[in-house]
Amino acid sequence: MLKVLNPVFFSTIQDLGRFGYRSMGVPVSGGMDALAVRKANLLLENQPNDAVMEITMTGPTLLFETPTYICLTGAEMAATLNNEPIKNHNVVQVKAGDILSYGKLESGFRSYLAVKGGFLTEEVLGSRSQYFPVTAGKKLLERNEISYFETKRYDALISDPKLENHFNSNFLEVEKGPEFMILGDAQLAELFAQEFTVSEKNNRMAYQIAEKIVGHQHTIITSGTLPGTVQLTPGGKLLILMKDGQTTGGYPRILQLTEASICTLAQKRAGDTVQFKLV
Repeated sequence: MLKVLNPVFFSTIQDLGRFGYRSMGVPVSGGMDALAVRKANLLLENQPNDAVMEITMTGPTLLFETPTYICLTGAEMAATLNNEPIKNHNVVQVKAGDILSYGKLESGFRSYLAVKGGFLTEEVLGSRSQYFPVTAGKKLLERNEISYFETKRYDALISDPKLENHFNSNFLEVEKGPEFMILGDAQLAELFAQEFTVSEKNNRMAYQIAEKIVGHQHTIITSGTLPGTVQLTPGGKLLILMKDGQTTGGYPRILQLTEASICTLAQKRAGDTVQFKLV
């Protein structure tokens, strides 16, 4: 069992997502940085979809009540186990009574904590991912304890991993969206020739871009959207839908981020800059 001693800001349990319910308006959800989720589970030799804890900007204080092994990936948050620093991308043995704490955010924006065998929170619609309209009343910060498998022995086959932080890049690779053809020369030049700034309005639903480009007067029937869909408002605002984003929208879908670029953007915070790269 894991006991939350000091809950902070916004931490949730996430796996790779909730699929098959978008026709009912249920977002995919899942870890914002799926690459970091997969890395953590790979290093622990878990299943790829085992649930992890997603920790945003600041970390909680956690007490392990039973032994296990853990791995941290994603953002660097100066994590310590019993006040001793631990590094990302390393499998660490944890004993009963050990305390995991987080310090200053050093790079990135979202950190991931994986335990051997994954966290054993309730499955809702085939996923453990927390999305509060669906998993109402099951917020992490309202839970005193979180279950996981007790693991006293584990012989890791993977050691000394050579893994780079994919979110160091500022480039977001994108493909053409369904309404890409509405863009004129001026809009295309603005989209691909300049850097954009992540605004303060960013969360698991969507990231807004601070700068505007030339607007439009094009209307569409409300149509399907995906995580990574880039919408352009009539006033020239760029909205990038993320893992908890709505399943339909009425703004033109001009671009679509690749899976890797969704992960990169998920590690950006307000004030960071990004640049679109068409592939």
